[in-house]
Amino acid sequence: MQASPRMEEYWRKTRNLMITSLVIWAIFSFVIHFFVYFLNQIVIGGFPLGFYMAAQGSLIVFVIQIFWFAWKQNKIDEEFGVAEEE
Repeated sequence: MQASPRMEEYWRKTRNLMITSLVIWAIFSFVIHFFVYFLNQIVIGGFPLGFYMAAQGSLIVFVIQIFWFAWKQNKIDEEFGVAEEE
């Protein structure tokens, strides 16, 4: 069964959003922590930045990312007429 060009565009945008979200997640889950010794040289509020990013910064980014992802996906759904009824 062949999908319509409009639905292919919908899934392309949804896939790109998911990939972007996974890249952001990977950066704040792994990449930031690889540079912890360098980041610890920067002090914010009396705490080394590496410690802050490991203890709180990454979690804050993840919560913001959840809301951002839901908002962007809802915009994509509305654009293609597949949004949920409220």
